Amino acid sequence: MKYIQPEVYKRSFTCPHCGSIATQDWWDRAGDGFEYQSSLDNLIRVGVCQHCQSFSIWVVDKMYYPNTGNAPFPNPDMPESVLKLYLEAAAIHPKSPRGAAALLRLAIQVLCKELGEKGENINTDIGNLVKKGLPIIVQKSLDIVRVTGNDAVHPGQIDTDNPESVSQLFELVNIIIEYMIALPKKVNGLYSSLPADKLKGIEVRDTK
Repeated sequence: MKYIQPEVYKRSFTCPHCGSIATQDWWDRAGDGFEYQSSLDNLIRVGVCQHCQSFSIWVVDKMYYPNTGNAPFPNPDMPESVLKLYLEAAAIHPKSPRGAAALLRLAIQVLCKELGEKGENINTDIGNLVKKGLPIIVQKSLDIVRVTGNDAVHPGQIDTDNPESVSQLFELVNIIIEYMIALPKKVNGLYSSLPADKLKGIEVRDTK
């Protein structure tokens, strides 16, 4: 899923409301109202998404509404239990990158439980998923979020006070969801739509 970071006065980016890459119209506060313009003299700026018509409110170059912290739009197939933590992390990310990293670590621990593991020890859960055939790229993504989140709770060598470093964890969580949930769901749907005789032939082939 392509993602374009929202930035004030940017002509188009991924809308924090609808998740579409859409053109943005910009309005600045002028006098007692708002007028369509782009001016560095006004502190309050409003962006309007041409796709969903929802708006974002900015003070100088910081987005204050919606309160997503400029995190990538969550993968549509993200489980509700993981999504809740993801959005909470996104909301606090600008003010507390360390807190966001800790929440994202918790999010992948919850995800491991969604994937059939116990959800008690995240390191053990990842190891078990590897034994079940977890792709190496997903294992690495999980361990990056796990280790960074651990350092956020128990300070270590990773700079979890850096918003730019922590922002990459949101992308990794989306990648994990894509590989572990979205992609299998898509492929299984296409596979089950194959003709019954073709599926039977594949089954016979694989039992030889």
